[in-house]
Amino acid sequence: MNDLVLTEYDQSILAGEQGHAAKMALSILAKMLPVFGTDRFLDISGAHIDSSLFQGDATLEYAEKLVSLGANVSVPTTLNVGGVDIHGWKDWSVPAEWAEKSHRQMQAYQKMGCVPTWTCAPYQTSHKPTFGQQIAWGESNAIIFANSVIGARTERYPDLLDICAAITGRAPAAGLHLTEHRAGQILVELIDIPHAVQESDTFYPVLGHYIGSISQARIPVIENLEYTPNEDQLKALGAAMASSGAVALFHLIGCTPEAPTRAAAFQHREPEKTLKVTRDVLRTAFTALTTTTSTTLDLVVLGSPHFSFDEIKQLAPLLQGKSRHPDVQFLVTTNRIVRELAKSAGYLSMIEDFGGRITVDTCILTSPMLPTSVKTIMTNSAKYAYYAPGLLETAVVFGSLEDCVYSAVEGRVIQNDSLWR
Repeated sequence: MNDLVLTEYDQSILAGEQGHAAKMALSILAKMLPVFGTDRFLDISGAHIDSSLFQGDATLEYAEKLVSLGANVSVPTTLNVGGVDIHGWKDWSVPAEWAEKSHRQMQAYQKMGCVPTWTCAPYQTSHKPTFGQQIAWGESNAIIFANSVIGARTERYPDLLDICAAITGRAPAAGLHLTEHRAGQILVELIDIPHAVQESDTFYPVLGHYIGSISQARIPVIENLEYTPNEDQLKALGAAMASSGAVALFHLIGCTPEAPTRAAAFQHREPEKTLKVTRDVLRTAFTALTTTTSTTLDLVVLGSPHFSFDEIKQLAPLLQGKSRHPDVQFLVTTNRIVRELAKSAGYLSMIEDFGGRITVDTCILTSPMLPTSVKTIMTNSAKYAYYAPGLLETAVVFGSLEDCVYSAVEGRVIQNDSLWR
């Protein structure tokens, strides 16, 4: 580590003066500095941990090793989804051994002082970061939202490294932590997109899916949006980009905080590439999110990223007076706080009267919840649609929230593509 620029504090950690766990954590971070292209650290004041998700014995052993060494986070730290819904896993096809080990890993991160938010949308909790705040976040949709919509600063921190930053309060001084690396690279021009399309909730995951697939890890700047999207629409836009691509930051001119103008978004540089997005382009992206022509349907799933209270409020009237078809399961995933809010507002009972269920603290993409009988799912989430074929080995149909409800009622796929005509 002779080539690294270490502060006295860093040196004290590596000397073991801040405890064995902190020494282990900073040693790991130090070995990763060349990967990030830097030789020094910077201070962070918050973290969000994806490592809380059980992915096998190694991730559990890692967490419990840190606990045994006396690990404690040094900055406010939230937790991403866990591997299991502690109180509802028996309602699904979760193996008991998986549930037990997932619970142990979740408990280990709580013992380190992490806040048990258990959500992939921590930016929609009271732990939301602030503009310019240096943080170390895991979970792709959380990273892109924090960077883009809030203007906080984080790199894409992988599992196992995120907790090291939280314990030490240090992160590589590189990438999107630094102003010069936050300039736009690709210009995305919306061409003749009707206002009614721009207002639609379905527009944002479809647009994000297309941009992510083209941008990959580069920073897109979106121009000509004439409608101001709400927080959930921005959430869907970013989550889609971070799934089909590796986008960690986007700028939306006139909307996101670092993009009051095109010049500001690009930091007065020229774009490397320009994408012209027409309705035809969006129609192709919409079609690509569906992997089957069959109308057979087994499950409707909503909530990736986790459903917000506003999304549940929007869903509830669509369910009122209706019942799901007995052959189609209906699932909403969210966090425990939103579930309690929904219960207090009467929305939870409306979902249950419809025949639906709410799962908290986890996600079907990360927990072996689904029975093998589920072959085709329908969702309004581009993230679910992108990952389900590979992770769940299911066919997937993408549609609007209304499509999802109507399909659950009818017991077959109903997909309205008139928005893209």
